[in-house]
Amino acid sequence: MSSPLDVEAAATDEAVVVTSKPPSFGRKWGPALIAIFAVLGLNAILLGGPSGSAIPALSARQLSTLQLAEERTAAVESMEYDVLEDVKRGKDSYKTLHGMRRSLSSSPSDADADGSTSTSTSVMEYTRRRHRVLGDYTHVDVSDQFTAFGKWSVTVIYFAYWVFLMFPNWFLPIGRPGIALGGGLTMVVWRYILFVTAQGPVFDAERVIIMEPLFLLFGLMLTTIYLEKMERGGLFDRLRDSLDDPISWKRSAKIMAMSTIGSAAVMNDSVVLIFSGVVVDLCVRHKVSNSLPYLLSLATTANIGSALTMTGNPQNILIVSLAYDDIGWAEFASNMILPVLAATIINSIMMFVYYGSELFPGSSGIMENIGIMFAGKKTPEMLAKENAFYARQAAAKEAAGEEEATTHGGWTLWSKLQVVVVLVFLVFFALGFDVCVVSICAGAILMVMAAYKRQHYDPRPDNTEYDAEGNPLPMKKTYDMDGNEIEPEEEELVTESETTLTEVDYGLLMLFIGQFLLIGSFDDTGIPQAFFSLTMGGCAEQMTSVPCVYWFVMIVTILSNVASNVPVVQMLAATFPYASPYDWMQVSFSATIAGNLTMLGSAANMIVAFQAAKVGDRTFTSERHAPFGIPSCLACLYAGTFLLTVVHFSPECSERLGECDNNA
Repeated sequence: MSSPLDVEAAATDEAVVVTSKPPSFGRKWGPALIAIFAVLGLNAILLGGPSGSAIPALSARQLSTLQLAEERTAAVESMEYDVLEDVKRGKDSYKTLHGMRRSLSSSPSDADADGSTSTSTSVMEYTRRRHRVLGDYTHVDVSDQFTAFGKWSVTVIYFAYWVFLMFPNWFLPIGRPGIALGGGLTMVVWRYILFVTAQGPVFDAERVIIMEPLFLLFGLMLTTIYLEKMERGGLFDRLRDSLDDPISWKRSAKIMAMSTIGSAAVMNDSVVLIFSGVVVDLCVRHKVSNSLPYLLSLATTANIGSALTMTGNPQNILIVSLAYDDIGWAEFASNMILPVLAATIINSIMMFVYYGSELFPGSSGIMENIGIMFAGKKTPEMLAKENAFYARQAAAKEAAGEEEATTHGGWTLWSKLQVVVVLVFLVFFALGFDVCVVSICAGAILMVMAAYKRQHYDPRPDNTEYDAEGNPLPMKKTYDMDGNEIEPEEEELVTESETTLTEVDYGLLMLFIGQFLLIGSFDDTGIPQAFFSLTMGGCAEQMTSVPCVYWFVMIVTILSNVASNVPVVQMLAATFPYASPYDWMQVSFSATIAGNLTMLGSAANMIVAFQAAKVGDRTFTSERHAPFGIPSCLACLYAGTFLLTVVHFSPECSERLGECDNNA
């Protein structure tokens, strides 16, 4: 009679011998192509083809809104502006004193009057009304200061590096951080050449680098490292064990549930940064041959879940700051609950169908998969993996011994302290404190705790060397230049700078800095704005009205993957400064779900790929992401947009503009 360990060995040997054929082109790219053609066909039917013959004329309400907007813009631009008073009120940054315009509005005449640098056009800008905002990073239109050569040369450089970042393995093995940083520096040098040759404006690189995400990433990396390294069997290991399951599809479902809920609570970038390594570790633990379904489960649901709340991702945080009307937390979540729920269900179903062979080993097809999920059936392969899982657990407990098993079964002092730090972090985040400061403080507190624990509680490392027979060797003597023996110190001091701090992924910070420079320079050319105006056509002034809304969310999705979602939000805020709260709900949902279209659509995708590659897993690439990401993104996007169009609680008019009074 064979033991569970024999079953595990047999299953492992079988996995080694059996090699699956690579999927055909139709199996791999068929769903993506069908989704693309379906979306184009749907919009062609709704809009009346390329001519847009089915686009309705502007209604009386929409014409009234345009008139009110023009009147309000003229009134704001005629207001007197006092730099010092605005700074005292906290409506501006210190840069205003040095000529940086961050006012509600700016005009050439005002700029010349107070001695600051004049701008070529009046730009409607907004000040910060909330503290959890990505700085005062607003869109300033300088596209008319480029010559045609300057504008298109910057565009060519941007798209060249966009391709390099999308497919880093096609070229030299530099890696995404090196490519992004090289692209950013190339853009800075080229913009300087354009400036001195009068081909373009000066490039304010400091303005386009948003520091808050960099601070947040550093603080989260610091916190994650110390949660993982402080104690074996501590909080981090318990989180890993909570996601573990011998059944593959259940493990994927747990990852998706955790990622969705966590992203809505504490921002998607935080969740993927913490759990990317956990997911890879689970795949290694279960000897998974293809970790892509699990990494996709983490990344796609992190983007979807972050759409639920106004603090789920950077673009949502920016939207509630730049919106002309105030949008509350409850209002935001109530609008997004149905679209996010629908997107989560669709994404999960597509995950289980597309990766059925990996998540349901031994299953004959979709119908048997349904029986496995809802009727509790199990295939022989699943039973073998389940038996092997529990056999490993029993063997590990037996090897660890009764005493160690008892120790790790409860919560130690250090595990309790970790829980306290994490809970305090979540409370301060919920209370509205700056998440960057809170995350860095949490990391610093854990660093002090880890250093104190290692110095006073951990056993001293044994540096004794032994010979081949196991006998201890005497310590080697060292001498100075004069031949005097150097007495060894009683205890060698090992600092955090030499150990844990070296594990912070500074390359990930370089990746984001380079992308900020590339995207900021490309945004200056006005190409994204021109693309938006050209493709929207007659829908530009009624972008969230049916049928234009379905074309509008497609354009936002494309721009979010080409120029990044945060600059797209800034562009729309400058182009449509009086957009209603409902308009911003549509922008938020589409810009967030757009992150699942391609690898570069979301920072969360880049973090997952980088963190997985750091521990040796390079399966999460652009070529492998797109076949699932494209159909999942488009299906979730249009289902959620439909639900948001039918059921929403935000007004379709701007109360502050007075538009709602006219509609009453």
